[in-house]
Amino acid sequence: TKKWLDYIKNPETALTVKQQGYYNYLHGIMLSQTNITQAEKYLRKAVKLGLSMDHDMAMVKLQLAGISMTKRRKREATNLMAEAKKLDKNGMLKEQMQMMKQQLKKI
Repeated sequence: TKKWLDYIKNPETALTVKQQGYYNYLHGIMLSQTNITQAEKYLRKAVKLGLSMDHDMAMVKLQLAGISMTKRRKREATNLMAEAKKLDKNGMLKEQMQMMKQQLKKI
């Protein structure tokens, strides 16, 4: 994925707004393994630009909630999880949310 994203030299001019959102979304997910602060920046930008599918937006919010938990920002993590729950209409992220709620209790 990184190789393909690196082909895009200037996403602001080469991509539409929604495509830029997904570009940032993918960058954020890749960086969440190595650099949480940088990943948070990309994921927040993806939220700002918007994504086409509600479940993608729910996934981004859940990812941001996880980053907030890592940084011990409990209130922000709780708010993001609530937003993700509203967006997850099919219940695809239900298990992950339950696990994160358990982790949130430990903070």
